[in-house]
Amino acid sequence: MPAEVTDSELKSFIEYLSVERGLAPSSVVAYKTDIRQFAEFLGRHGRALLTARHDDVREFVRQLFSNDADGRSVARKLSALRHLYRYLLLDKKIEIDPALNIESPKQWKVLPKALARDEMESTLAAPLNRHSSPAGNTKLAGALAHRDRAMLEVFYAGALRVSETVNAKLEDLKLEAGYMLVRGKGDKERVVPLGKSAQDALTEYLTKARPDLAAGKRNGATASSSISSSPLLFIARGGRKLTRQRIWQMVRAASAASGRAASPHMLRHSCATHMVENGADLRTVQTILGHADISTTQVYTHLALDRLRTVYQKHHPRARAR
Repeated sequence: MPAEVTDSELKSFIEYLSVERGLAPSSVVAYKTDIRQFAEFLGRHGRALLTARHDDVREFVRQLFSNDADGRSVARKLSALRHLYRYLLLDKKIEIDPALNIESPKQWKVLPKALARDEMESTLAAPLNRHSSPAGNTKLAGALAHRDRAMLEVFYAGALRVSETVNAKLEDLKLEAGYMLVRGKGDKERVVPLGKSAQDALTEYLTKARPDLAAGKRNGATASSSISSSPLLFIARGGRKLTRQRIWQMVRAASAASGRAASPHMLRHSCATHMVENGADLRTVQTILGHADISTTQVYTHLALDRLRTVYQKHHPRARAR
């Protein structure tokens, strides 16, 4: 069992930040949260704070960026880890500082992962294909399949985050006008357009699936009217609120049809990537994604350039070596 930083040692470190480093109380609380987040990340990889490696810190930062964290929050988390490991090094708890020489966030150019277009098509079709199999051909299975298909279409059409999908309300959907209102980070609202595929999938879900899910049984009894009349757009059986974990599981299962293990954020990145590849301007993509700063959106130009280079190498007669 690897050694771990004890609560008393962590408490001593927090006191060190407050007393010796003179950090503000809010900064101390934030650092403590950041360290616990890193500890949870390490735990998923079978390691602990005292046995972390340089690659673990880099992968942690890379994951933060791939989940759309802004540079300021990543810089703070990295600062927290630098303070922690400098303290542990001075206290002779570790021999090597894993946070040493990690580049500052502004030096990182992390390209988000996206599905190819054919992989995206396979992912979108997966829920209804599963329902058409004999094992999944039940009324409830059909309702769940139409719901999952609608969610996938909305993820891809509007580049939504998981939290935005979980909390989307029926009143936010303007189906006839072809858009929906999305409440993003900082409770900021944005208008997200919905293409015909998303509109058709939502229509199928709202007319055929959502009533069955709302009227489903919960704990052996028919769902109450307060549950059945949920204001949320996407619901679980019995009208309950969907969890983030359930949506992650659904996306992972659907993307398996393409041979990939995608996350909801990969669908968001796929939307932005495919739009840029097709010539969309960055300001439009920024608006759809809800990025406060266009510099966050500019990462997608690198993906578009990679695609351009690949097509050029494949098709230009003078691009390949003779």
